[in-house]
Amino acid sequence: MKIVIAPDKFKGSLSSIEFCQAVEKGLREHLGAIEIIQLPLADGGDGTIDILNFYLKGSFIEVQVHDPLFRTITGRYLFSEDSKTAFVEMAEASGHKLLKSAEKNCKNATTLGTGELIMSAVTKGAERIILGIGGSATNDCGIGMATALGYRFLNSLGESVSPIGANLSQIAGIDSSEKDPRLNNIQFFVACDVTNPLYGENGAAKVYAKQKGATPDDIALLDKGLRDFAEVLERHFGVDPQKVQGAGAAGGMGIGSKLFLSAHLMPGIDMIKDLADFDQTIQNADWIITGEGRLDQQTLSGKTLNGVLHSAKDQGISVASFCGNIQLTEEEIENFGIQYSDAVMNAAIDKDDAMENSKMYVEKMAGTFAKWLKNKV
Repeated sequence: MKIVIAPDKFKGSLSSIEFCQAVEKGLREHLGAIEIIQLPLADGGDGTIDILNFYLKGSFIEVQVHDPLFRTITGRYLFSEDSKTAFVEMAEASGHKLLKSAEKNCKNATTLGTGELIMSAVTKGAERIILGIGGSATNDCGIGMATALGYRFLNSLGESVSPIGANLSQIAGIDSSEKDPRLNNIQFFVACDVTNPLYGENGAAKVYAKQKGATPDDIALLDKGLRDFAEVLERHFGVDPQKVQGAGAAGGMGIGSKLFLSAHLMPGIDMIKDLADFDQTIQNADWIITGEGRLDQQTLSGKTLNGVLHSAKDQGISVASFCGNIQLTEEEIENFGIQYSDAVMNAAIDKDDAMENSKMYVEKMAGTFAKWLKNKV
């Protein structure tokens, strides 16, 4: 028998790696020498870097870069020498976590430091760079990042413009003559679950800038800047940014990475599955055991468990789900394509007990499932 363990984390209580370890321990106690494969997953959010490192077996590289307000800080990225792959987390250099509350205003912020991390990875010898764009403090459409790559953004007088969101409307042209030629030989992938357009009512500024410290006047300025700069981008690259799904992700970093890096934008779970060689590895499995903190109607909105279910269905593999809490009927669970389910809250005394002892409960759930399997066989 072959069982694949492929969960997301239980936010705040259990990492997906810990879930895999607990389930394997519970299964081994009752099923013995079966084939068990651990494939911990993530969707590009918190903890993704640890899951990437599970597959990449890399090391963290520290480098001096600029924070969102152009101050020098020490940033880091993950680099695997074996696979020549780097994972650059935008939040490490351009994230709101680097700023005090009073400092947050995305119209004055830059993605320059993210570009500096990318260039360090290029110099390190990366042949593939994965960019995580969550948690940004910026709304500069990636011009800061691009500045670090060698691009220049010019006003109507041919002068360089400082790469911040407030200056987007000043840009009249793009000079890419000094772009680092090494970038042309690198594959770039961006973990992007956001589908917002670049500008407008659902765009980067009007949806996300307020939480990044922007006032109503700032938001209007930034939205106009994105709209004006979109025309410059279309002239230079021949692509209408507003038609690119996810262009507005991370203050316009979605379209910035696509055009300045020729990056592929893809959902975080798809990126992790590709890295794990998921669809190939699960072939001929009898069961996939997956899980997440809560199983509810939002589960099929593109997150980790949904990605697992798609692959399992394509290959006719049965799925068991171990979750923290289940808010679906048995019929709804079955309609999702799940053949067996259990939840920590079925056994825990209360939520606090569930959060504190989730690993123990998951291990017990695995043991109960293993005994059910033996009886079934």
